Order: sequence, then structure tokens, then C-alpha cells
Amino acid sequence: MTKTKKLIQALLETYICPEAVETHEHKYSQSGLYYAPKATNIHQFLMYIRGLPSEPLPEAFGLHDNCNISCAQNEALRLLSGMVSMLFAGKRSDGGLEEDKSTDRTAASIKARLPEPFIMETVEDAFPTMYEESMNTLLKQECLRYNRLLTEMSTTLEAFRKAIKGAIVMTAELEQLGKSMLVNEVPDLWTKRGPLSLKPLSSWFLDILARCAFFQGWIDLGCTPPCFWVSGIFFPQAFFTGALQNHARMHQEEIDLLSFQQSTLNDVSNPRRELHVAPEAGVFVYGFFLEGARWDRDDELLQDSRPTELFTELPALWLLPMKDRQPNIKDYCCPCYKVVSRKGVLLTTGHSTNFVLYIELPTRESVSKWTKAGVAAFLALKH
Repeated sequence: MTKTKKLIQALLETYICPEAVETHEHKYSQSGLYYAPKATNIHQFLMYIRGLPSEPLPEAFGLHDNCNISCAQNEALRLLSGMVSMLFAGKRSDGGLEEDKSTDRTAASIKARLPEPFIMETVEDAFPTMYEESMNTLLKQECLRYNRLLTEMSTTLEAFRKAIKGAIVMTAELEQLGKSMLVNEVPDLWTKRGPLSLKPLSSWFLDILARCAFFQGWIDLGCTPPCFWVSGIFFPQAFFTGALQNHARMHQEEIDLLSFQQSTLNDVSNPRRELHVAPEAGVFVYGFFLEGARWDRDDELLQDSRPTELFTELPALWLLPMKDRQPNIKDYCCPCYKVVSRKGVLLTTGHSTNFVLYIELPTRESVSKWTKAGVAAFLALKH
């Protein structure tokens, strides 16, 4: 069943159910503000309707009150983004000399901190293509992707600084790169080469540095790491497929019959420091964030979000491939996306540009509650 159908079914179960007609005590929201009034004429119905808030509260749709904060933040960001774009749209009286100096400093700072591309010959020697270890292939693919991005960034930054000084012609693409850096946006030239992200340039660059450091640490280790920062992987779907491939080839099983049994490692607070040994089967992963709910490490269950706490971090997960596994219908199948926009395009390979996988999370509440609340996991936030 698709995510849209699950949401529609959850909404219908709230309003079209035996309790709604058998008793007048049935409430449509947690606070009890929304319900079917025990009215016998139009006047009584109108009196009830007029007593409702002028703007529907989030609970009317099964959402948490924090969604009001998210909506306000998104509106403010769009407004400020438009104001900043308008601010630098016109020509300044000084001919843009101050902007040129500012962008040149930004370009020089980024260029100085930019890591060197991975040496693919060294990676190939240390991690040759092997039938029994799909992660070697994944590592090389990821290094190639980040090499293309690093090369593009280095080349365009160098060209932009030369163009500012008049050494070469300032093209439309280089001019747009400068404008993007001026307003702290990721230039389109880099977005096309880089991973999907909604971060501003300052946070995006730090994220790229962290991703490259993760893979450099993998290379320096000389073998597959005991745990994986899945947020740093350019194409995480390939990582999960590789984990299933390793298990299928080791045990001579069909990969189409395998799926992950997921266990939360609630006692692990810092996976990088605490997970020193890989599991005998499956993989340890970390780097997931929850929106719309939080994970209770003590009770090992989904719980309501705390007020003003928009995102919380999930503990590390142990993903264990199992054959012909049936998911627990009482668990909430939480969709996981790369970024918080929750929208993507289906590629010809059958993978989405944004959706990654489902994470099964235990809950005492009904699954429909979390479905209506739009609870989802993400590999990267906006900041």
C-alpha cells in the first residue's frame, strides 16, 4: 500500500467508524475539541461550528502542535530568501566592488579548505572488486561521485577568482556562482554534482567535508568499518542493496526474498566511539532523524514529540537480513527520506531521488496515529 493510501485509510478510520454513530462520546482529536455534536437542528450545529477556532488546529488533522512552528519557519525562510535575492538584484553605486571582495574571500576560504580528490588507484588496490564484499564497490562508486564534485568545485572557484580579477571572461555561470555565494546558497554548478540537500552553503560545505572525512577514514582503515554513517553516503539505496547482497552471497540465498529486521541500539549514544566491532551478520548504521515523534530509549517505543522539539535523533540501528520475513503489523513503518522535503523523482533504476527505505518502529499507540501525524525519518536536515 502506498503512503498516500495509508494516510487516506487512517483518516477515514477516524471519521467513518462504528463509534462515530453508536455513541456521541467519540472524539476526532486528542483534546476532544472536535467531535460530532449531539444536535437536532441547524441552529445547534451552527452554534457548535461557531465555537470552533477560526483556523483549524493541527490536532484536527492528527498533526502535532509543532507543525505550526515548522510552517512558520518555512514561511519566514521563503520571505527572507526573497528579500535577500531582491537586495542583491540591483547594481550598487560602487559598481559591486564590495560584493566582489566578499565573494572572493568566500571563494578563497572554500578553496583553501577543499579536500583533495580521492586517489582512485590507491582505493582500487586496497578495496578490489570482490564477489563476497559488495561494500568495496560501493566505496569506489562513492569516491568517484565525490571526486566529480570536488573537481567541479575546485575548477569553478579558481575560474571565478580569475574572472573577478579580469584574467578571464566572467561567464553567466560564474556570475551566478558568485551571486549564490553572496547570499549563502549552494551554486547550481555544485548542486548538479553534489548529493541532494536543502542546506545553505555554509552548512552544506561543512556537510561535504564531513562526508569526505568519513570515506577517507574508511580508506585509512583499510577494511569495511564496523558501523556506517548512512547520512554521508551519496546513494544510500546502493548501500542497503550491498548489505543484502553480501548476506545473500554468503548464505546462497535469493536476494529478492531478503529484507531487514531492524533493532535499535538504545544503549549506544556515540556509535563512532562505541561500535568498534561489526556484527556477525548485517550492518550497524546511524544518522537518522525523526520528525513528528520521538524515540524513547527507555521504553524503546515511539512517543509524542516534546513541545518545540521539531527533530530528534534515532539511535543506531542493527539491520539484519532475513529470508521471508513478515513485518510486525503493530509496528509503524516509518518512511525514511534523504531530505525533509519528502518529495522526489522515480529514476529508471526503480529508486527514488529522495525516499530511501522504511524503518519499522514499535509503538503502543495505533499505527494510524503516526500515519496521520506524518512521522518520518530523514538522513539530513535543513541546517
